[in-house]
Amino acid sequence: MQFQDIFCSMGRYLNNMEFAIIATGGKQYKVSKGDTLKIEKIKGDFKVGDKIVFDKVMLVEDGKDTTIGTPFISKASVESTLEEIGRNKTVEVIKYKQKSRYFKKNGHRQPWFKVKISDIK
Repeated sequence: MQFQDIFCSMGRYLNNMEFAIIATGGKQYKVSKGDTLKIEKIKGDFKVGDKIVFDKVMLVEDGKDTTIGTPFISKASVESTLEEIGRNKTVEVIKYKQKSRYFKKNGHRQPWFKVKISDIK
């Protein structure tokens, strides 16, 4: 099998994939059905197992047709299930001024959600 044959078969595989680009937490993510991703915490009271719907969908590719929003697609949504809630390692913030005995040390742990994409509509 030559490189062109492999590349063409990969292209056919990629063309059949359905994916979307969503915006959440000030970032954009390329997601497809079954993907698991780690996102910024969303405001609200969520528990593990809850359904989360992302309505800020910027692009949807279904293998045949591509829909691009300006900036978002009004009728599109991505459904997901909350799998895990956690916090990152501590980031230490230090403020120091020499010769003046000024030293401040603070720590911060950023919260996150791990979600599994269940459906793209």
